[in-house]
Amino acid sequence: MSKQGGSEEQLAPYSMADLGSALPTGSAALSAEDRAGLVNALKDKLQHLAGQQSGFLDSLSPAVKNRVSALQEFQSKHDELEAKFFEERAALEAKYQKLYEPLYTKRFEIVNGITDVESKDEPGNNTSTDENREEEKGVPEFWLTAMKTNEVLSVQITDRDEGALKYLKDIKWCRIDNPKGFKIDFYFDTNPFFKNSVLTKTYHMIDDNEPILERAIGD
Repeated sequence: MSKQGGSEEQLAPYSMADLGSALPTGSAALSAEDRAGLVNALKDKLQHLAGQQSGFLDSLSPAVKNRVSALQEFQSKHDELEAKFFEERAALEAKYQKLYEPLYTKRFEIVNGITDVESKDEPGNNTSTDENREEEKGVPEFWLTAMKTNEVLSVQITDRDEGALKYLKDIKWCRIDNPKGFKIDFYFDTNPFFKNSVLTKTYHMIDDNEPILERAIGD
């Protein structure tokens, strides 16, 4: 709840998370743009309602109104702490993203055969029967395998996708600030499916702290 000016009471503002969870089940079939439009329409309607005086609060006794006022103060303090939490979380994410980078670089080099790791096989345990076979480099189809073993991604990968994803060399993610959201770059080796070496997907979020997609841009 919130109080603005004099003794006039206002309805409590809704968070974007509440709007997202309030969408009907069938809305999952809507496109990202349609879902964003629906959420924005709901948001506009609720903001309009929030500007109207609450008859419910007017009907309360002075003692209950006093308790509600105290709760409003608690909510304001909570909002201040939450804002600080989001600020510190963003700084922490940025800190660890830098710490992750050397690991991602090593992974890229090993997956793509740029560097190798020391073999842990004991001498004499090489079971290959074809001595003339060219030694495999890196980890073939690493990203395709990783995606197919992910419960969310696996159901979205088609047979046609598999052909192209076999050439995927690396995936990089970064947060963007204006507008709020994030970007994913997919790096591909030369392949018969498309000429681009990098495919980019950008996701704009309605609120950086709420997981509701406004729109997606990219290949």
